[in-house]
Amino acid sequence: MKRFFKLFLISLFFSINFYAQKELTISEAIETTLENNLDIKISKNIEEISKNNSSILNNNYLPSIQIGSEINKINQNIEIETPNGISGSLNDTKTDNNSAMLSLNYDLIDASGRKYNYRKSKELYSKTKLEVRDIIENTILQLYTIYFELSRLREQQNLIIKSLDVSKKRLERKLLEFEYGQSNNLEVLNAEVDMNNDSIRLLNTMKKLVNAQTDLNLIMNYQSPDNYLTNTNIKFLDDSEISKLYSNGIKNNTTFLIQEKEVVLSKINQKITRFSYLPTIGLIGSYGWNESINDNPYAFYNKSVSDGFSAGINLRWDIFRGGKKIVANKNSKLNVANSEIIKDNTILKLKNELKNEYDTHFNNLYILTVQKKNVETNKDNFERNLEKYNIGSISSIEFRRAQLNLLNANLEYNSAKYQTKLSEAFFLKICGEILNYTY
Repeated sequence: MKRFFKLFLISLFFSINFYAQKELTISEAIETTLENNLDIKISKNIEEISKNNSSILNNNYLPSIQIGSEINKINQNIEIETPNGISGSLNDTKTDNNSAMLSLNYDLIDASGRKYNYRKSKELYSKTKLEVRDIIENTILQLYTIYFELSRLREQQNLIIKSLDVSKKRLERKLLEFEYGQSNNLEVLNAEVDMNNDSIRLLNTMKKLVNAQTDLNLIMNYQSPDNYLTNTNIKFLDDSEISKLYSNGIKNNTTFLIQEKEVVLSKINQKITRFSYLPTIGLIGSYGWNESINDNPYAFYNKSVSDGFSAGINLRWDIFRGGKKIVANKNSKLNVANSEIIKDNTILKLKNELKNEYDTHFNNLYILTVQKKNVETNKDNFERNLEKYNIGSISSIEFRRAQLNLLNANLEYNSAKYQTKLSEAFFLKICGEILNYTY
C-alpha cells in the first residue's frame, strides 16, 4: 500500500510539472475571444445587417424603375363579309405584336413616414451597436471570471504542493523514528493520514483546474492541448481612479445608453404614426414602344409603329380606416411615456448597482489587507512551530495545526486576491469602462 502510494505521488508530480504548458496573458485571451467567440461573431453579423438596413437604399428615398417587353405572334384563319354582300376567307394569316416599356415612379410625399423611417433605421443601427457592445462586455467579463479562477486554482495548487511536501517529510521522519524505536505506530498513521488528506486536496484542485481550462477554451472557442500558464501577478486600480469612475456615474453604462435609444425610437415611432394622416403624392413617367405587323390584305394597315413618353402625378389619401389611426396615435403617446418610465427605472437600478459594486470592491480591498496580515502571522507561527517540532518540544498534532493554519491563511488570501480583482471588473462593467482597461 505504501509502495503504491509512493508511485502515485511520483506520477502526480510528473503530471503536474511535466505536462505541456503554454503561457497565456489576459490580453492574449481577450484578443482570441474577440476573434473566435461564436456569440460575438453572431452579434457582429447582426450589426452588419442593421447597418445595411439603415442605408438610404432601404428606405424608399430612391425612385423605382421597371422595364418590360412583350413579343406576341398570332396565326389565324379569317372569314369576312361586308354589308355590300362581299364575302371571302383568309387562311393562315400572321400577326406580330411587339412592345417595350420603361417606367419610373417616385413618391414626393410618403404617408408611411419615409423621413422618420430613415431616421429610425439609423437609430436602430446605433442601438444594435450598443447591444453588440453589451454582448462583448458580458463575454469579456465572463472571460475575466474564468481566467482569474484558473489563476487562483494554479496558485492554490502550488500552495497545496508545498503543504504536501511538508507532510511528506513529516511522514518520512516518523517512519525513520519508528524504525529506531523513537516513535509509535499511531504517530506514523497520523502522519500518513495527513499526507493522504493533502494529496486528496491536491487532486480535487487539479480536477477543478482541468474544468477551468475547458471553460476557458470554450469561451475563446479555441482548443489547445496545453495547460495554460495564466498571469498570477495581480495589480489593482488606484483608489483615486476608482473614485473618479464612480463620480462619472452610469453615463457610459451600455444598458443605460440602450434605454436612451429606446426613448428616441419611441418618439420617432410617434412621429411616423402622425405622418400617416398625410396623403401620398407621387410622380409617374414612362416611355413605350409598340409595333404591329400583319399580312391581312383587307386590313386598314399592315404595319403600325408607335412610341412616346407619358408623365403624370398621382395622389393616394387614406382618409379614414375605421379609427385605427386614432388608436395608433394614442398608443404611440403611451409608448413614449412607458419608455421614459423604463429609463428612469433603469437609472435607479444601475445607480444602486454601481454603489453596491463600489462598496463591495473597497470592502474586498480591506479584507485582502487583513488576509495578508493573517498570512504573515501564520507564517511566523509555522516557522516557530517547525523549529520546536524539529527539536521535539511540540507534538505532531500541534505542528499539523500550525501547518493547516498557514495553508488555510494562504488559501484565503489567494481567494480574496482574485475576488477583489473580479469585483473591480464588475465595477468597471457597471461604469461602462470594462473594454477600456486591460489587465
